[in-house]
Amino acid sequence: MLTALSISNYALIKNLQVDFSGGLTIITGETGAGKSILLGALGLVLGNRADSSTLKNNDKKCVIEAVFNIKALKLHPFFEAEDLDYEEETIVRREILPSGKSRAFVNDTPVTLSVLNALRKRLIDVHSQHTTIELSNTDHQYRIVDALAANERLLREYTLQWKHCKQLQRALAVFEQEQEISEQAYAYNSHLLEELEAANFQLGEQEALEQSVEKLANVEAIKLSLSESVHVATDENMGAQKMLHQMHAALQKIDRYAPEYQSFSERLESLKIELEDVVFELEKANEQVDLSEEQINATNARLQLLYTLQKKHGVGSIEELSALQEKLRAKVDGVENAAVFRDEKQAAIHAAEKNLNKLCLELSKRRKKILPALTQQLQEVLSKLGMEAASFQINLEECTDFSVHGKDALTFLFSANKGIPHQEMKKVASGGELSRIMLGVKLILSKYAQLPTVLFDEIDTGVSGEVSQKIANVMHEMSQYMQVIAITHLPQIAAKGAHHFKVYKETLAGVSTTFLKPLSAEERISEIAEILGGKSISASALEHAKVLLHTRTEVDN
Repeated sequence: MLTALSISNYALIKNLQVDFSGGLTIITGETGAGKSILLGALGLVLGNRADSSTLKNNDKKCVIEAVFNIKALKLHPFFEAEDLDYEEETIVRREILPSGKSRAFVNDTPVTLSVLNALRKRLIDVHSQHTTIELSNTDHQYRIVDALAANERLLREYTLQWKHCKQLQRALAVFEQEQEISEQAYAYNSHLLEELEAANFQLGEQEALEQSVEKLANVEAIKLSLSESVHVATDENMGAQKMLHQMHAALQKIDRYAPEYQSFSERLESLKIELEDVVFELEKANEQVDLSEEQINATNARLQLLYTLQKKHGVGSIEELSALQEKLRAKVDGVENAAVFRDEKQAAIHAAEKNLNKLCLELSKRRKKILPALTQQLQEVLSKLGMEAASFQINLEECTDFSVHGKDALTFLFSANKGIPHQEMKKVASGGELSRIMLGVKLILSKYAQLPTVLFDEIDTGVSGEVSQKIANVMHEMSQYMQVIAITHLPQIAAKGAHHFKVYKETLAGVSTTFLKPLSAEERISEIAEILGGKSISASALEHAKVLLHTRTEVDN
């Protein structure tokens, strides 16, 4: 429900603040007074595009702020999806700068115009004779039927499952496309994979081979150093082993005289053993160093194979080559096991479609159940609106394919006169008839679903007398279930409002400015009398206005 609207520096409005209440709110005013400006401001704050031409004073920014009570509208999922702070009293603000740029905020969080437009549909529903075309829109017709059938929960579940099924179908289509490409490359990929698998390389192998090549390239120097080391240790005259033996023998003669001498003797004994072990290992290593041409060639050939494979595939290491091999294996396996993968995907789609069919059957069953009641209610409300001869026929047929609405084909047919065949509304209903049908539909929906605020913008144009009174009665009835705002020029409708505002224009200091003010009981009588008879208010017009207002009071009581 719209609870407040403030506008500054917009078109002919300098500063305007107004509070709204529930029920039926009436807005009247002379042509050109600025009723359309109010609608324009409301459109701007809810996402319409703007530029600096909308500013009253080009040196200041325009600020429009609307406050909505959204407690009953179940908008938590929307706010969560858009990462907005949810507040029962939600404030929407739009600022248009002198440069023409604009900013928008929801509860002080900056938002894009697309978010505002998405929110607009959930907050306010503006109707004029030019917007009744939505009645012929299939999506809107489904909303009518599903609201009466209480299909909200079922539709939510169906939508989730339908989207999931479409994702599965898209995944299968992508898989089929990829398979076609993969099959074309299968022979080549298989050849590359066989080549890599035949190489049988191991992680870390390249580093080990490179070290081996370095060793083989310096085998003579290595053997020379090893031989020299063994000679230094084992020489009979000045070898390290002989010297250690002599030192140990000397210390053994005195090790019984003091503990520290014994310690020296034991440490030298350990050195002797360690040196003997080192000499043994050196001799063994020297024997193993072999200047084999065959070994050198084999090592170089292995390294060259690895280098060639890396260059061929544009990689720089065994690790990258291994990763490539895994990718090739996946591609080859994908082709060889395509039937299995395809069967799995098709089985998932089949299961999803089976579940969807169950939901579609339930949706269709619930829709068919309420169609007679909906048809009757539509004809009853059209009778209230002066279209006694009008009738509806609503057809629901099963389709073969799933759609956003299930597997039903819904058709609204209309006839304005008895004995005339039913046809699609958009082909046979006039603008005035569509306006009244739309009003009747909104009345029916308001009894079954929590609707956003409805704003009627002179949908009563072209009607008068008894029909206008009937339209007024329906608007009043609708306002018992929801907030209704009506911009009107008909006294019958104006008199039905629980609240009444007047739009008027004054020239101040040579500048035209639009104002909006709430009318008192006495002011309402004068305003309705003026609508009835013009600026020169007659006594009869005043009496007629009092009668109209008195009739509304009696209805409310």
